Amino acid sequence: MALPVNQDQGLPQLLLLPGFMLDQTLWDDMRDGLAQLGQLHFGDLGQDDSISAMAARVLQNAPPRFVLIGFSMGGYVAQAIMQQAPQRVSALALLNTSARQQDPREIAGNRMQLELARQVPFKGLTSRALASSLHPERAHDRLLLDRLQAMALRNGKEVFIRQLSALRSDGYAELENIRCPTLVVASSNDQLSSIAEAELMAARIPAASMVVIEDCGHMTPLEKPGELLQILSGWLSQSVNR
Repeated sequence: MALPVNQDQGLPQLLLLPGFMLDQTLWDDMRDGLAQLGQLHFGDLGQDDSISAMAARVLQNAPPRFVLIGFSMGGYVAQAIMQQAPQRVSALALLNTSARQQDPREIAGNRMQLELARQVPFKGLTSRALASSLHPERAHDRLLLDRLQAMALRNGKEVFIRQLSALRSDGYAELENIRCPTLVVASSNDQLSSIAEAELMAARIPAASMVVIEDCGHMTPLEKPGELLQILSGWLSQSVNR
């Protein structure tokens, strides 16, 4: 269920989607600032095992019209929402994400992880997976690593299996159908979603602008919350009618 935070009906509705094995606490360092920009809603991506089903569930609980902000896996869900109900989205922000299809090697790796996950107790994400999501210089930042692991553990084994089962198809052709104002955000040291992928997305979306956050890994809402908030604030002020 999407949870409203800011009750000021004069502000736009902001619908935020987290990444793989993350939850709404991903936005905690930006939450107060985001609440000044709009009424906050948080999509649940933990109940379904396909991107399209996640998108449909988010839409069931979303406001009639909203600004859509998707991070990482949430960016793929956001793109599926644009295919299912584009008329409900007034503006779109795609953060540290891609429209790239999973390659056979990734699919095979996921299958191996799924087989193992079904057989053993879930103890969270591996240290290597957590570290790879951060800037190399912050790969041993205990506070950030613990926050990421806490989100993974709150989601638990069943969500891990569902989200890992969700295959990502090639969505680049569909991007050309997006007509609302769109912001694409990438990071200079993102080891999971490349700047080249972000540039290709921005080039395919007619009304897109793109920003690169320097000295930042994949987890922009945790690594650079102030800078990301400033970027979103400036973009919203230009893109959404108050």
